[in-house]
Amino acid sequence: MTYLDFLPKINQNGDIFMADKINLDRIDDYKYRISHEENENMKVDGLIFSNEVLMNTILKDNSLQQVINVASLPGIVRNSLAMPDIHWGYGFPIGGVAATDIEEGVISPGGVGYDINCGVRLLKTSLKYEDIHGNIKSLADALYRNVPSGLGSKGKVKINEKKLDEVLEYGARWTVENGYGYDDDLNRIEESGCMEGANTELISTKAKKRGMPQLGSLGAGNHFLEIQKVGDIMDIDGAKNYGINELDQIVVMIHTGSRGCGYQICQDQINSMSKSYRRDGNYFVSDEYNIRLPDRQLVCSPIQSQNGQNYFSAMKCAANYAWANRQMITHWVRESFFEVLKDNFDLESMQIIYDVTHNIAKMERYDVDGERRYLMVHRKGATRSLGKNNPHIPKKYRQQGQPVIIPGDMGNGSYLLKGTDEAERTTFGSTCHGAGRISSRSAARKAFKGEKVIEDLGEKGIYVKAHSAKVAAEEAPQVYKDIEEVVNVTHGAGISLKVCRMDPLAVIKG
Repeated sequence: MTYLDFLPKINQNGDIFMADKINLDRIDDYKYRISHEENENMKVDGLIFSNEVLMNTILKDNSLQQVINVASLPGIVRNSLAMPDIHWGYGFPIGGVAATDIEEGVISPGGVGYDINCGVRLLKTSLKYEDIHGNIKSLADALYRNVPSGLGSKGKVKINEKKLDEVLEYGARWTVENGYGYDDDLNRIEESGCMEGANTELISTKAKKRGMPQLGSLGAGNHFLEIQKVGDIMDIDGAKNYGINELDQIVVMIHTGSRGCGYQICQDQINSMSKSYRRDGNYFVSDEYNIRLPDRQLVCSPIQSQNGQNYFSAMKCAANYAWANRQMITHWVRESFFEVLKDNFDLESMQIIYDVTHNIAKMERYDVDGERRYLMVHRKGATRSLGKNNPHIPKKYRQQGQPVIIPGDMGNGSYLLKGTDEAERTTFGSTCHGAGRISSRSAARKAFKGEKVIEDLGEKGIYVKAHSAKVAAEEAPQVYKDIEEVVNVTHGAGISLKVCRMDPLAVIKG
């Protein structure tokens, strides 16, 4: 059937070409298509993973226009993809995925975002709910004390520029070598916590000045620490393989990224790339690279160009910073549990299940039209989801597929899923990254009172420790899509499969 909708013609950044209408073809219960024949700029189709319930929300902003615009990128392969948590972002929609040919394609900072390697880490324990139920508030308070959080928060570790360069080059390896964790931690992190090829000479003094004081801090916004209990297990074998053995098992989720360092690295690279572009009517044109874009926020450079290589190397620095950041936080989470539980807790018993990024560009190989090709896969608010026996995931997980960690909101469950062969075939090994916002922060502040949000969650048995009432209002559960609907789509479409659900007990917000 054809699902036809006339979108509001809202020019949200003042510099974007907007179509008068978008025709959506419904493929099945979980997928919609925008044909490239509908728009002269599109080189490939748009493929949106959604159901009818979520589509009604998606149509309220112009994120589908961004799917169309991404389809205009030089060298894009197969489809411009959108996950079910899609919403409006910078250039790419949040929840957007695009792969470009490594020889003929481009790399775009908008396909990664400003919070480079924002990601999620899940820690397992041998504790059950009954072991900590009297200490949940104390644990949350200890985490709040020991893990710096809040807007502009500064870490507890003081490093100079030389040490920061080591962090930018070696990532989580640097933190483990400096006493923040165990060697086995690195085996449970995407890329082992370090992308090779990071070039610190490309990082500005301003980015370094922002990065030095913030290493080892949670930050603000949607970043969080959460104590959770396993509420449901859908795949017993998959759960056991990942270390989830029973209901009510206690886990801890960490969600943060590269802080001000990554933001500044992104901005610096966008500024550099933009120098080769000029405005031509509704378009942004690079005569040097023969590129025409319908949105200036899609600024890009050929992967093989100097600008393209500079961005990729600088992005790796920010990605490594983020893995080091989450590793330090992991260390302080372990110490916080020991501080409260003492002899009833063994530091080494809190192990990483996995750490996965959802803002990244990576060179990966996939089959395209029967040919194995190197591609630059942009994931912007999208999680890698590799299937069984893939050599890029830890050996111990290959019988099931890659762990996929999907946070919900403060009042509802999060999910541990597993990657699939179907994702490798259809989405370049990608799936959703969370529930996805349906309301802006300013609108949330007008609609909700932070104190009431905290009170209501407390009545549900969820203890919230927030840096401010404003943050609690901005992150109210009602500003997010229904996580159940989102994961039902990924599960139904086969691009990531449910393993277990984790329910919040305590939330620490910066």
